[in-house]
Amino acid sequence: MDRILTYTIPTEQEGMQLLDFLRSKGFSRGILSSMKPDKSAISLNGERGFGKSILHSGDFLRIHIPETDTSENILPVKMDLSILYEDEDILVINKPADMPVHPSIGNYDNTLANGTAWYFKEKGQAFVYRCINRLDRDTTGALILAKNPYSAAVLSAQMKQRKIRRTYLAIVQGITPECGTIDAPIGRVKDSTIERQVDPVNGEYAVTHYERLAVCHSYSLIELHLETGRTHQIRVHMKYIGHPLPGDFLYNPDYRIIKRQPLHSFQLEFTHPVTEKAMCITAPVPRDFAMAFHPQPVSEEL
Repeated sequence: MDRILTYTIPTEQEGMQLLDFLRSKGFSRGILSSMKPDKSAISLNGERGFGKSILHSGDFLRIHIPETDTSENILPVKMDLSILYEDEDILVINKPADMPVHPSIGNYDNTLANGTAWYFKEKGQAFVYRCINRLDRDTTGALILAKNPYSAAVLSAQMKQRKIRRTYLAIVQGITPECGTIDAPIGRVKDSTIERQVDPVNGEYAVTHYERLAVCHSYSLIELHLETGRTHQIRVHMKYIGHPLPGDFLYNPDYRIIKRQPLHSFQLEFTHPVTEKAMCITAPVPRDFAMAFHPQPVSEEL
């Protein structure tokens, strides 16, 4: 959706060119290009602003960012969404298990994208589906959606620069060391479209840090932080060191304590794309995860 941003130029940016100021705020080349056809897109003190305009302390800058993309091919489907946080720029959802993030072959109307399309249709708002951190179908937890091109550009840059700190919880088989780092390249398994493996020759750089939080019988509850975001990274790395996730249909189909992989995106820490405030959003642990590690009556969410 369109977004209008306003800035009052501070003293320390006196003498800066307008274009350099916008770049310092994370305006991507694509966004700047999309603004060119609209002569009123950049307003400086009530008049048209130009890239080479010199800024002065106290100047008032108004920027209109147009929506140029569309998600009209995503079918709106009514779903109950667990919203952790929402404002003009971002929507953070606690994704349930058994829900793909994007539509694909065989998954046209059962994805988070479909539910989000319905949510904004009911609000009477246009919305383009922009998912910042992706989760596997059976992985639960916090997931960020950008509500406009600008927030998407800033958050995508944060993700690329590893400035979004992602904390995961997982249940794994066996008693892990107290903590550790797994530095092992990950690549696609030959002749498979989805399966991955540690591949020292052709794999891509992948690093996972973990810490053991608790032990229950022959299982460990661990906290994980990712330096990279390879497909199935946690699942592949934990199997590689001999502590696979139970209930994982692809890498360890052992369903004795849970019917899907117990992997949860517990917490996201990032800088808000517009306010630049530090954000820390936590997603409650789902019931099946809690029951798998502590097999006793618990509330619906912890």
